[in-house]
Amino acid sequence: MKIAIIVPMEIEAEYYRKYFHSGHKEMFGSTTFEHFCVNQNDVYIGLSGIGKVQAAMNLASLLSLVDIDLVFMTGTAGSLQDSVHKEDLILASAFAYHDAHNTLAGDYVEGQIPGEPALFNLDSTARSNFAQFLQKEKIDYQEGLIVTGDSFIGSQVQKDKIKQNFSTALGVEMEGAAFAQVAYHFEKPLIGLRAISDNGNQDANGDFDHFAQKVGAKAAKIICSYIEKMA
Repeated sequence: MKIAIIVPMEIEAEYYRKYFHSGHKEMFGSTTFEHFCVNQNDVYIGLSGIGKVQAAMNLASLLSLVDIDLVFMTGTAGSLQDSVHKEDLILASAFAYHDAHNTLAGDYVEGQIPGEPALFNLDSTARSNFAQFLQKEKIDYQEGLIVTGDSFIGSQVQKDKIKQNFSTALGVEMEGAAFAQVAYHFEKPLIGLRAISDNGNQDANGDFDHFAQKVGAKAAKIICSYIEKMA
């Protein structure tokens, strides 16, 4: 099986390099992917960069040239709910764009890009298998909607505005819906696992640097363990 693991930032990728050894580097699009062989699986680990365009460009470049079977998207997110706390894990059930406002352009809902689904649902056998792994290993996680936009959310005002349109969203970040849109068009299963680094409010900027590396490593350790046990 060919597996892609993509994270936005270097501090979120460090753990994978410590865990997987003797990889060689290949360039896809504008980013370098490190290629490892793990339990007879080909694993491609790369940085997407930050934001929707970088995420879409680099995943599409990889999928255009390599017949990837499964995409893992991991990294950090900010909390949108009081029940979602720092260091919690969110297994995304769907992604949407919180900064897409096209209701005046036709019969569209908030978050929908014309010609695209209102939500990018991630239902797949691969995702179900991963969820069963989390449960078997007694790893605490929540499941739900994560929303994506090109702005870092660092105030209560920003949070409240997002929640007006996406009241049930658990987390907010800057790449997930773009990954999901690309995976949807390439017909590839996507597993999105985000770890909460901040509360998306006025304390987010200070919290992020402190927690991003810690929670990124937490998510990475789980994914690495899962891949090592895959048949």
